[in-house]
Amino acid sequence: MENSSKHYFYVLECRDTTLYAGYTNDLDKRIAVHNAGKGAKYTRARGPVKCVYYETFDTKQQAMSAEYAFKQLTRKKKFEYMRRAHDEIAEK
Repeated sequence: MENSSKHYFYVLECRDTTLYAGYTNDLDKRIAVHNAGKGAKYTRARGPVKCVYYETFDTKQQAMSAEYAFKQLTRKKKFEYMRRAHDEIAEK
């Protein structure tokens, strides 16, 4: 059973400008773990990282579905997705 905490889909930009997408329920802590070299294998050699995008969801399943869908996009489409979401938030 899930608790009432938030669930995040997030995108990091690595030192080499590559993108890394992931899921967490504690965004600040997860970014710190990545930057400490103890996060995902992908980011260990590419740190430091910075969070360039995130979305908040009510359930882990929703956040992980967003992560999976994002990972299927081309690099160009990933930037379009993040820009479109940013613009939608700015319009509110």
